[in-house]
Amino acid sequence: MRSEIHALPAASAGTTRLLRSLHFGTGQSGRKAYIHAALHADEVPAMLVAQHLRQRLLALEAQGLITGEVVLLPLANPVGLSQDLQGAHFGRFDAATGLNFNRAYRHLTQALIPRLEPLLGQDGEINKQLVRREALALLADWQPQTETEALKQLLQRLAMDADVVLDLHCDHQAVMHLYAGTPLEAPARELGALLGAQALLLARASGDDPFDETISRIWWELAEHFAGRFPIPQACFAATVELRGETETDHGLAAGDALALLAFLQRQGLIEGPPLLPLPAERCEPTPLEGVEPLTAPHAGLLVFAKAPGDWVEAGDLVAELIDPLNDTVTPLRASVSGRLFARVSRRWAGRGMRVAKVAGAQAYRSGKLLSM
Repeated sequence: MRSEIHALPAASAGTTRLLRSLHFGTGQSGRKAYIHAALHADEVPAMLVAQHLRQRLLALEAQGLITGEVVLLPLANPVGLSQDLQGAHFGRFDAATGLNFNRAYRHLTQALIPRLEPLLGQDGEINKQLVRREALALLADWQPQTETEALKQLLQRLAMDADVVLDLHCDHQAVMHLYAGTPLEAPARELGALLGAQALLLARASGDDPFDETISRIWWELAEHFAGRFPIPQACFAATVELRGETETDHGLAAGDALALLAFLQRQGLIEGPPLLPLPAERCEPTPLEGVEPLTAPHAGLLVFAKAPGDWVEAGDLVAELIDPLNDTVTPLRASVSGRLFARVSRRWAGRGMRVAKVAGAQAYRSGKLLSM
């Protein structure tokens, strides 16, 4: 294992924040995987899974079984990790700007097209290397204005030339679920089966440029733009893995999740040896991210759930009640679509307009920005 320390530019006098990237394997196969934990820094289960990954990767490396390169960041966001506000961890948004740490990465397709036009040829493998080279050059030209922009630049540069990118998160209270690009359905289904995912949410573009999407989306967009002229392979599988709920920091769960992630890397050609896991039956069918119904509180009140994460709900089913203690109004919150309730908030007081639960419906009906803030 090789360990590298990356310093972020100081946000204020006398401070420096560091990231550590761990590099495993021989790199002989030419394939690379990138995994980081807790980009939303208050999503702690991802960091525990990363610890189990580190231990297993060290053992696999000692046996000479990692023929590719696996890059692991056990802690992806020291900025958000430091934001403790009077006992409450505030790790989802940058306190200095209010921006989500998993939004506003550099979407490179339009800038890549004119750079690639005179370079591409008929060899898809050479074209793949050209795309990666030019994408990394564009990222190197980015001049970050804030510490958080520098963090985003660093993460994107570490991942841009990877064949597999896994962004480990969790939700408030949730079952295992995944987000991936629609063109990546086949490998996403494999990953979901290995992890036991109960929702697999697919979209070509979810809005606001989250991390995983900006790494993988360029490939299908460039392939479509240059179709009939230059072959562009789908050279990167990227996904956001939501590791259940925010309090589920359990060694048993984390060890199982780490093994499943490594089994996926093995199926992707980065690890040799006997199969780490058989491929289980899928626990869900993929559904469009446009089909997710976010249930929203129409007024403030006490939130009492009638359904739990993992429950199947039919259209019209009661999911929660909202009770206003000022006037004793009880408002039922009902699903308007049938599907799996895969996540809900952990707090039990809802403000007006707050999203309180998410149901994975099978039919697309939303458009625009599909992710929560």
